Amino acid sequence: QVQLAESGGGLVQAGGSLRLSCAASGRTFSPYSMAWFRPAPGNEREFVADITWSGGSTHYADPVKGRFTISRDKAKNTLYLQMNRLKTEDTAIYYCAAARARRPSGWGVGRSYDYWGQGTQVTVSS
Repeated sequence: QVQLAESGGGLVQAGGSLRLSCAASGRTFSPYSMAWFRPAPGNEREFVADITWSGGSTHYADPVKGRFTISRDKAKNTLYLQMNRLKTEDTAIYYCAAARARRPSGWGVGRSYDYWGQGTQVTVSS
């Protein structure tokens, strides 16, 4: 069983930066991809960013393009999200997720991911 544990959240002023981490544990961990999500109105999950584990291809939601960078360290089984130029609207709990295999629903869709962490709170003050 794979477990994901986020860390790195906190309180930061608008314009500041934070780096989130997501450590994966499990007997064998070799996902197809990993991603970051945050809650959206209506209890939906809002896609933030995705990265393929092997090749490192990335995707970003429009609101975070140019400000956030997703990366991974395969040796450490750790996913990162570098968040720069933070805005108050970035305030949310950030969840990491892992997909065992490529899904027809594609990247950025919650049901494409099999494992989820508990989340880490990011609060951006004005």
